[in-house]
Amino acid sequence: MNEVKLVDIKAQYDEIRDELWREWDKTFNSMHLMLGPNMSAFETEFAAYCGAEAAAAVDSGTSALLLALRSMDVGEGDEVLMPSWTFFATPEAVLLAGAHPVMIDIDETTLNVSPEKVREYIETNCRREGDRLVDRKTGKNLRAIIPVHIFGLPAEMDELTAIADEYRLLVLEDCAQAHGAVYKGRKVGSIGDCAAFSFYLSKNLSALGEAGIILSRDREKIEKVKRLRVHGQSDRYHHSDVGYNARMDELQAVVLRLKLKRLDEWNRKRNEAARMYDDRLRDLPLVLPARVSGSESVYHLYVIRCRNRDRLAEHLKQRRIGVGIHYPLPCHLQPALSNLGYRAGSLPVTEKMAGDVLTIPMHSHLTADDIDRVADSIRDFFQNR
Repeated sequence: MNEVKLVDIKAQYDEIRDELWREWDKTFNSMHLMLGPNMSAFETEFAAYCGAEAAAAVDSGTSALLLALRSMDVGEGDEVLMPSWTFFATPEAVLLAGAHPVMIDIDETTLNVSPEKVREYIETNCRREGDRLVDRKTGKNLRAIIPVHIFGLPAEMDELTAIADEYRLLVLEDCAQAHGAVYKGRKVGSIGDCAAFSFYLSKNLSALGEAGIILSRDREKIEKVKRLRVHGQSDRYHHSDVGYNARMDELQAVVLRLKLKRLDEWNRKRNEAARMYDDRLRDLPLVLPARVSGSESVYHLYVIRCRNRDRLAEHLKQRRIGVGIHYPLPCHLQPALSNLGYRAGSLPVTEKMAGDVLTIPMHSHLTADDIDRVADSIRDFFQNR
């Protein structure tokens, strides 16, 4: 019996293979492998796709977060609010920028950061000192919020940007899982002050390896990123900033340009698969992914919740069905962040989700037979418990 894969990276490659190798051959013949015409074209095309003013391509989603923070002048002495329910790169980038991450609990329905908890933290823990908002506990300046559009569902951006406007905070959208997702008629990545995307190989829009991009409506921020990604160079051998080696190479830019043309169709197929799962699983003792009015998810992951998560996962593995758990140990409880002072019980909704969620196969090349097999196997588990 063939495996139903959690993610099928090769199926995307097979779809673009012939065109990809023709374009790669042109690139190899030119030997313009860095900061070349495909990277520049992709920046323009992806910014237009998302409705952003400008873009700067980089070597990974982690670099995108870090360089976006640097472009916003967030660093030493600053504090950033974010969910713990995210991949570790989100708080990691804040720390690498020299700032302090503050973890906020999530909404139990959407699994995105709770605007109510964001406001509660600010009102309980911060005070105004002139133009600054100072955290009483840390003495640091609260500067920014990072909403993460988790699993492909947009965060509640109206509420979060209203809070940011009220308290004069910056907003950095973490769009690593939400390529093409729409919030109230606007693509994610076009709403905050900056946005960071990952093109890691399993994403809806993926490189054949690693890549990332920063979007902004502020061209000055993007110009700063473009300096930072090449060692802070303002001109060859003239360095106005201490930067990084964080360029996207031309080979990945070729891949991303070819895949961008197919992204809407691939996301449509993910939505079809999600609707099929919804129909087949809705009567089982599971919590299915939320559908939120005004938001269009791109179902980077299809995440179900149940109290017997580990047993169900093993049941599916035995039937050669791919599963994943995102995230069994939330960021605030990671050993590397123990100095931040969080303990078990600090963020109860986040910690509850860590024990309940299970990711089942979701990608743009799932067949109806694949979905039936996954759904039937889940049904068998509950009927035969």
